[in-house]
Amino acid sequence: MENKMKIEIWSDVMCPFCYIGKRNFETALEQFEHKNELEVVWKSYQLDSRIPEAPKDSYQDYLVKNKGMSQEQVKGMLDNVTLSAKQVGLEYNFDKAVMVNSLNAHTFIQFAKTKGLGDQAEEKLFLAFFTEGKNIANIDTLVQIGKELELGEADVKAALNDEKYASLFNQDIQEARQLGVQGVPFFVLDRKYGISGAQPPQAFLENLEVAFNEWRKLNPETKLEVTQGQSCSTDGTCD
Repeated sequence: MENKMKIEIWSDVMCPFCYIGKRNFETALEQFEHKNELEVVWKSYQLDSRIPEAPKDSYQDYLVKNKGMSQEQVKGMLDNVTLSAKQVGLEYNFDKAVMVNSLNAHTFIQFAKTKGLGDQAEEKLFLAFFTEGKNIANIDTLVQIGKELELGEADVKAALNDEKYASLFNQDIQEARQLGVQGVPFFVLDRKYGISGAQPPQAFLENLEVAFNEWRKLNPETKLEVTQGQSCSTDGTCD
């Protein structure tokens, strides 16, 4: 198994800054010289477990009811978030967003992670919720996303009813509490450095460099003195 520095990201797919943070982090990774020596692991976090599974309120009405803000205040806030999203290439349609409990979506992510598709699942669920206005608690929605990731319909449906994935979800929540995570997105580098919020790419890059340099000192590269002889390579060449 390759030795890589682990980066853990706690996120809720209904959190607008988590999607923006994902994009900014990806921009930083593109500039990071050692990105192939990093293992990125997505972790579940649920901002509000009380939201019903069946749609009831619009995104704006939900915030008005639960955050003690006026309609005007909420509209202004969402307009600002939409602009921030646009600046990193994302399209937010809060008027189309379907406010439902994110538990099913997180269960799906936990299943996708076991197939090496955690990042792809996060991306598609963010897109479904913020841009496409899809119901991310709906089984048919999750099955369709699963098909896009080449996950079988029967496997997705079984996973959504499997206590194993619910347990993994709860484990992520418990870890977040132990680490003192109080909001998302929250990035943990090598279990030494925490980055809270959708920081700009440069902030991610600077923290990556510091954490990786420390990690590299404790995990030096193995370089062998090689005596060459006749051999065959993976491209089929033998000489």
